[in-house]
Amino acid sequence: MPELPEVETVANGVNERVAGDVIESVWLSSYREPFKTAAADMADSLTGQQIRRVYRVGKHIVVDLTQPGEDAVQVQWIVHLGMTGRLLVSHPDVPVPPHTHALLHLQSKSGVARDLRFVDARRFGRLAIHPVAVETKTGFSGPGHEPLTISEDDFVALFKGRKLPIKAALLNQKLLHGVGNIYADESLFRAGIRPTRTAGRLSRPRLLELRTALQEVLKHAIQLGGSSVSDYVDADGVAGFFQLEHRVYMRTGEPCRVCGTPIKRILLAGRGTHYCLTCQK
Repeated sequence: MPELPEVETVANGVNERVAGDVIESVWLSSYREPFKTAAADMADSLTGQQIRRVYRVGKHIVVDLTQPGEDAVQVQWIVHLGMTGRLLVSHPDVPVPPHTHALLHLQSKSGVARDLRFVDARRFGRLAIHPVAVETKTGFSGPGHEPLTISEDDFVALFKGRKLPIKAALLNQKLLHGVGNIYADESLFRAGIRPTRTAGRLSRPRLLELRTALQEVLKHAIQLGGSSVSDYVDADGVAGFFQLEHRVYMRTGEPCRVCGTPIKRILLAGRGTHYCLTCQK
């Protein structure tokens, strides 16, 4: 499943290409799984709207929409990529790929036409319309804290008294939204913390080391376009490169790049977990 860096890469790429475009028409598939909002209601909400901005919140892509010529955002299109979802910007003449569930035909101010397509073979992704509260201007916020901007004190407070393993705590989207299996493993390795350690027993200095490692890993992965270990591609259909930087994830039995100890894999919180017995304590 795409995690924070992959979703950020897709959102940034889509924003660069379609911000300012107007949604002229909408086609949605007949499958019900991707739609948290009824397809007919979604098409009505999207048609005629102008795309103001596309950005990431946790593992969700948020598309701010306004009436053309207006500034106030009154509705948002929320895209969750699921496990195999792709949000692609394509020329209208490019053949529509199989498993396309949403096709937004766009028109720019300069007259350039393009499509924004949501493609998802396994249909685990989700699409929804989120109304913005007019009084508070409150939009989609996601379930947890933002890993890239959380303060030191707030990060430490997240894990206070928690009896679950630190790896499981990192995966809890109600605590930190956007962190998944890849970047939990990689940040714990860089912080030298074994994934089985009880979250509430880690000292403040060690948690701050983890916060630093997590933010560094996420930012570096964004720079490299994310990790392509399965189906993930960016808005142009291009794979990422951070998988070449993985130090433990999916390297079971291979020598640690720091000490040479074979990387160990265990099942923790229902997820395959990779770490070094020597470097992580």
